[in-house]
Amino acid sequence: MAVVMVVDDESHIRELVRLFLEDEGMEIIEQDNGAAGWAYFESHPVDLIIIDIMMPGMDGWELCRKVREAGDKPVLMITAKGEPADKIKGFRLGTDDYLVKPFDPMEMVLRVKALLKRYGISTSQLIKLGAITLDKKSYQVLYSDSGQWADLPLKEFELLCKLASYPGQIFTRDMLIREIWGYEYDGDERTVDTHIKRLRERFHSYSEDFRIVTLRGMGYRLEVLRD
Repeated sequence: MAVVMVVDDESHIRELVRLFLEDEGMEIIEQDNGAAGWAYFESHPVDLIIIDIMMPGMDGWELCRKVREAGDKPVLMITAKGEPADKIKGFRLGTDDYLVKPFDPMEMVLRVKALLKRYGISTSQLIKLGAITLDKKSYQVLYSDSGQWADLPLKEFELLCKLASYPGQIFTRDMLIREIWGYEYDGDERTVDTHIKRLRERFHSYSEDFRIVTLRGMGYRLEVLRD
């Protein structure tokens, strides 16, 4: 599932974007200012960022510049500023595409999907790990060698999906706690280790397809060994 962060101080714009992109199976993160958007981006995996220009504090220009300097993530700017000079400035700062308010929501959807495709980011509800497939819609696992579907404990499934959605990316225990258990969780972060251990035991016979690697002092990452 592609994760899209929309940063706009207008709540109705965030809601509009969320409703239309959620219908396409995407996960939407809402932030109402540039500083909050940047703070989230620094510590969470995001596939695409939708940025408004006119925001209090850190504006969209600055957020776009920081996002682009931090890495190669698609950026779509949505703004009331439609002057050619503003568009040129946006592209020079690193935005990939540009929409002017008011905009057609379906055009926004198509532009987002085009950017994800350009960057090779899947919007599918299925994640394939060699001989197993994770269905994020039904929360089930398909074992293609036997043709059988199976259920996993919810947190194990969510943890595996999170790692498998970003193969090769390192996740700290703290990041996984926030992403899977939520900010309100007040238990021991070692619960992540317990769930990782269970996943390794459960999928031991598929170790030639994928593996979850421990990086001492850092966290975990999933490596796909066979498509």
